[in-house]
Amino acid sequence: MEGSPGWVRAWQARGVAEDVTRRLIVLRHAKSDWPDDVPDHDRPLAKRGRKDAPAVGRWLRGSGYLPDTVICSTARRTRETWELVAGKLDASPAVTFEPRAYAASALTLLYLARELPAGCRTALLIGHNPGVSDLASSLAGTSRGKLSFPTAGVAVLDFGGAWPDLAPDGARLAAFVRPADM
Repeated sequence: MEGSPGWVRAWQARGVAEDVTRRLIVLRHAKSDWPDDVPDHDRPLAKRGRKDAPAVGRWLRGSGYLPDTVICSTARRTRETWELVAGKLDASPAVTFEPRAYAASALTLLYLARELPAGCRTALLIGHNPGVSDLASSLAGTSRGKLSFPTAGVAVLDFGGAWPDLAPDGARLAAFVRPADM
C-alpha cells in the first residue's frame, strides 16, 4: 500500500474497513437488590446477581467473546456487574462508565454503540431494561420478535462495517443466553 497513489490507498483502506466483522455484546445487569430508602441509581446487586455476574464472565471467556471496549451505565448495579464479569475474563478492555447509558432507550444505546472507536472490534454494553432488550431485538431484526432479557442475560450480535453504520435489522444474533444456560 505504501508508495501507491492516494486513491489506491484510500480504496484499499476502505475495502479493509468494510470487511471487518464487529461484535456488540449486550448485557443486562445482574439481579439487583431493592433496599429501602436507596435511590434507583444506587441499588446494589442481590445475592443472585453476585452469583450470576461471574458466570457471565466465565461464559464470555469460554465462548471467546472478549471485549476490546466496555460501555457501562453509571448505576451501582451495572458497575458491580462489570467488576464481577471482568474478574473472570482474563482481559483488560478499555472501560467507560457512561451516564447516558443509565435507564437509556434503545436509540440512546444505539448512538453510544455508533460512537465506539474505529479500532474496536468487540464491545460490551452493560445497561438496563427495557433499553438493552429493545436494542438487541431491533439490531437482530423484527422477524425474531422481541428478545426476553432476564437480569444477566447476554446477546451477542455480529455485523459488518463500521460502528457508525450499525442500524436496526443490521446485525446477526450469534448467541443469546440466560444465566440458567451458563
